[in-house]
Amino acid sequence: MMQKRATKKAWVPEIYYEEGTEGLSGQIPFITVPKEEEMPKMLFIFESRETGEFEPGSRGEELPVTEITLHQYADMAILKERLAVEDYDRVRAVLDLKPMREATESGRQITQNVREKFTN
Repeated sequence: MMQKRATKKAWVPEIYYEEGTEGLSGQIPFITVPKEEEMPKMLFIFESRETGEFEPGSRGEELPVTEITLHQYADMAILKERLAVEDYDRVRAVLDLKPMREATESGRQITQNVREKFTN
């Protein structure tokens, strides 16, 4: 007789925003990940956009027509870890990002400038 595996309910991450520009994350959204879970490798997010058109609702009222488009966002850390440098830089180029070597050097320079401001 085959045993059934216990099916684990899929964890659904929630995206949060801190109020204001101060705080731990500033204006960058964050996901609180429970200890027993992992950060998702990919996020699926619907874009909702009004078309400017209207249609009649159930009571005859005018309701805006909304178009939804599914977007997918991959974890760049995983791509960096698993792709060859050249392939990773191709992905970065498609996203209008500098090649990794150039971005790393720019980051070092920014860090150095910040350190100099705080040590003087």
